[in-house]
Amino acid sequence: MLRPNSLLNIAVLLTGAIRHAVAGTPSAGCGKAPKLVTPAAASTPLTLTSGGKTRQFFVKLPDNYDNAHQYRLIFTLHALGGNGQQVTVGQGGYLPWYGLPPLVNDTIGAIYISPTGLNSGWWNTGGSDVTFIKDVLKAVEDDLCVDQNLRFSTGFSHGAAMSFILACALGKDLRAVAVLSGNPQISGSCPGGTEPVAYYGQHGVHDSVLPIAGGRQMRDRFLKNNGCAAKEAPEPAQGSGTHIKTVYDGCSAGHPVTWVAFDGDHTPQPKDKGAATTFSATNTWEFFSQFT
Repeated sequence: MLRPNSLLNIAVLLTGAIRHAVAGTPSAGCGKAPKLVTPAAASTPLTLTSGGKTRQFFVKLPDNYDNAHQYRLIFTLHALGGNGQQVTVGQGGYLPWYGLPPLVNDTIGAIYISPTGLNSGWWNTGGSDVTFIKDVLKAVEDDLCVDQNLRFSTGFSHGAAMSFILACALGKDLRAVAVLSGNPQISGSCPGGTEPVAYYGQHGVHDSVLPIAGGRQMRDRFLKNNGCAAKEAPEPAQGSGTHIKTVYDGCSAGHPVTWVAFDGDHTPQPKDKGAATTFSATNTWEFFSQFT
């Protein structure tokens, strides 16, 4: 016969198990067999109509996708002159899916989306690209199991600008962004743009395409939104071949800001002098992985 204390302990354990099982906010696709997204969607684009235009996007499923498991979702946005497929295969200066899949080896896993912008960019005319991303998000989450608390976006150049705009437009519906050498004006004004969103920014101090001043401006927007304390962010000297990471203090709970300035030009894969691999992917994953 179980004693009252034993029953209480079992109840506590069961409650903990239930809380773990229902953690997160499941999308509509949880528990359903996918009808739209198959493994082929990583190499063959899916299409939908958004704003009266046919738009394309690619989706990479995790290995052994489980429709009862809530995955994080990561948008990977291409630069000007590119397309979603370049990001999926790692052409035109990209690593495949920005180099994230080999690093994401935790128990949550990730679903990746690589959409294609109109006219090879993310001009977001009249908010059209924000609408498109929302349409893609709904289509994917209606079909797949996503934790809606764990949505992310990253991108380089034009894709960075659009990730910044998504942080402005989606606010609390986006967990974090990694903005790689972007500019705050490319994709239009920052709609809304007052809610805190966890923010990782990265920029070359000698960027000849999009000067670092634009990167600082985007960073400062979310330093303000996130309530971070003012702090000097040192930048590496030309020719040093290094990068300097600044982690800001005093940000509101769950909304950190990290800034990386590197000695280099406009590139999605900056490397320190003598390094064989980029720090961009590892820094992005380090930032994203803190949210579970």
